[in-house]
Amino acid sequence: MIHAMKTNEQKRIFEEWLPQHRGLLFKVVRAYAFNPHDQDDLFQEIATQVWNSVPNYRGDSAVTTWIYRVALYSAMGWSRRERRHRENHQAIGADDRPLLQPSSLENPQLDWLYEQISHLDEIDRSLTLLMLDGFSYREIAATMGISQSHVGVKLNRIKKRLTEQSKKEQKHGV
Repeated sequence: MIHAMKTNEQKRIFEEWLPQHRGLLFKVVRAYAFNPHDQDDLFQEIATQVWNSVPNYRGDSAVTTWIYRVALYSAMGWSRRERRHRENHQAIGADDRPLLQPSSLENPQLDWLYEQISHLDEIDRSLTLLMLDGFSYREIAATMGISQSHVGVKLNRIKKRLTEQSKKEQKHGV
C-alpha cells in the first residue's frame, strides 16, 4: 500500500539534499540563466521542483541523478517560458543578452566554457553539464531518456564543436 509522505519527512529529505547538491544546482542555473535576477528565479524554480519531487523518489537511481534530472527539466521548462515571455514583451538584440556576468572566481577559461555552453540547444547543454560532472554515458542516457550510443554521438559532436571554436578564437587572438 502506497502512502503519502508526511510533510516533516519530505522537509527532512529536502533539507538534506539541498545543501549536498547545491553546487550541481548552481551549475545548471549558470548554464540556463545569464543574469543575477534570472539566476535567482531559476534557482527558486529548481528548488521548488526538487521539493515537489521528493515524495516521488523511489531509489531506482542515485539521488544525484534524480536531482540532476529534476534540475535539468526544470531549467529547460523555465528557459522555454522565459523565451516566450520575452518574445511577447520585447525584442532582444544580440547586444542586449548578457551572456556572461563577471565571475566571482575570475576564471576566464571557465567563463569561456559557460559562454559556449549557453550557445548550445537545451539537450546539448544538458548533456554537456552531465558529462562535465563526470556522469557515465549510461547515467546520462538514463537521465535524459536517450540511448547510450546517442549520448556518445552527441557528446563527440559537442566536443568537436568546442575544440574547433577554441582553435578559431586562438587564431584570432581571442
